[in-house]
Amino acid sequence: MDKTLVCRECGASFVFTQGEQEFYQSRGLANPPSRCPKCRAARRAQQAGATTPPAGRPAESRPMYPATCARCGQPTQVPFQPRGDRPVYCSSCFHVERTTSITPSWAAVPSSSRPSYAELPPEEARRERRNRKAERIERGDRVRYNRRSRDYFDDEYEEGY
Repeated sequence: MDKTLVCRECGASFVFTQGEQEFYQSRGLANPPSRCPKCRAARRAQQAGATTPPAGRPAESRPMYPATCARCGQPTQVPFQPRGDRPVYCSSCFHVERTTSITPSWAAVPSSSRPSYAELPPEEARRERRNRKAERIERGDRVRYNRRSRDYFDDEYEEGY
């Protein structure tokens, strides 16, 4: 049975239908809505737009600095002080550079030149994992540390394995 409720924001009457009541019950919501659909939508929109950028300051107050794009040469504005030792890109060139020039560490060596671990005997696979991890460390890539790290680096542990 439909219920007529009063919005606590605007004071308008609204109908809480049988279908909405069933929906609320199916979601485990014990209380009926206290705002009308318009006020609920306005509140959601306000909450969605209330996110603040990092450092807790509004995006409008963030200082912008003039720069010249290293790829296309167009003047642009960036939210950091360019130092001159690294290239600065406009937003469109940054997107192109980001999607085309960054090679993930796992893609540094073509996969066709190295066998997969499944193709190797267990001891050889362990040795290959250890070698690949050592290569990643030498390149400066981040390497997770966990209990199995001893399996990769400690030969004494490997003998008793």
